Order: sequence, then C-alpha cells, then structure tokens
Amino acid sequence: MLKFARMLDRFSRSAGLLAGWLIVPLVLIILFDVITRKLDYTRLLFAGWGVESGFSVSTILQDFQWHLHAVLLLMSFGLGYLMNAHVRVDIFREMLSRRKQAWLEMIGLIVLGLPFLILMIKFSWDQFYVSLLQNEGSESMTGLPNRYIVKSFMVLGFVVALSAVVATILRLWGYVRDKQPTADEALSELAIFSDQSTALAEAQRAAEEALEKERQAALAAKNDQAS
Repeated sequence: MLKFARMLDRFSRSAGLLAGWLIVPLVLIILFDVITRKLDYTRLLFAGWGVESGFSVSTILQDFQWHLHAVLLLMSFGLGYLMNAHVRVDIFREMLSRRKQAWLEMIGLIVLGLPFLILMIKFSWDQFYVSLLQNEGSESMTGLPNRYIVKSFMVLGFVVALSAVVATILRLWGYVRDKQPTADEALSELAIFSDQSTALAEAQRAAEEALEKERQAALAAKNDQAS
C-alpha cells in the first residue's frame, strides 16, 4: 500500500516540478512583451508584420502568458498538496490530536476530495473534447490557434491532483490503522501536520515512553525486593 502511494507521490511531484520550469519562459515572455510594446521601433515593426500576416505579436505573447500560467498552476496542485503548501483554516483542526487530525483529513478527502476531483476530470474532459472538435482558437482573431492543447492540461492537472490525494489517503490509512513500524513509516511520508502539532505529538510520545520506562523500572525493583 505504501509502495503504491510512493508511486503516485513520485508521479505528482515529478509533474509539479517539471511544470515549475515553465516559470522561466513565462517571465521572459512577459519581459519581452512589455519592453517591445514600449519601444517605438519594435512596436511599429510588429504592427507592420501584423498587417501583412494577420497575426498580432502582442496578442500571441499575451495568449502564451496565460497558457503557460494555466499549465503551471494546474500541474502544481498535486505537488502543493503533498508539500502542505496550500492554505488551511487551522483554528479548530490544530486543537485536535495528530491522530484525530489524520482521521479528519482522510474522511474529508474520501467524502469531498475524491468526488470533486473525479467530477472535475469528467467536466474537464468534456471541455477539452468539445474544444478539439471545434478546433477552438483564441478569442482574438490575431491570437493563437489550437486552444484544445492548453485545455488538455485541465484533465492532466486534476489527474495529478487525484494521484496526490489517493497517495495521502493510503498513507493516512497506514498511519491510523497499521501497527507501529508501518504507522511510523507512513507518518514520516506525510506532510499534512503543522510543525506545532508534530512537536506536541513527539513530546507526548517521549513522555509516554519515559513513563513506560519508569513503570518497568519500578516493576523490576519490586520483583527484586520480592525475590
């Protein structure tokens, strides 16, 4: 179960990290677009080329910007969840023990997360397929064609997010239901707990171990006296 979770984890992380490199061309395109629109020479040059070709350089660059941004965002959902980088409302959650937090997270993912992502995959596929059949292009006559390409990343993005959620559910199940070695292994691969709750749980566990050692020492001393 944990091996399968690691496979899904690697898939989600790899997709997010690979998509992260899109920030480089995205920044370069934005800089190029802003600078060339402010220079008279390039602005007039691109305007003349647009009249001859029927395409607008500025419009194409702006389409590229939101296309790259959309792909970057969609492919990073899974990585963001695995890294616990998204926003959480922790007012009540942080008051619970770590095991109760795990149960709450797992129930929420099963009841809300999985159905939502499955529906989003279905609706995203419908939008992609309609766009493909219509050979959808930019809303601007001088923009980029083949908009179905960027819409296909909606499907891929939610599949990546679903993989991250399933991996987390498997690890949570291993933590709350399996025996200690497996539970510790599953816990070490989870990042859903805050540093504060983790520190409290570790302190509680250390205190329990110290009390157990004291109890064992007292029991041994009592046995020695009896003998």
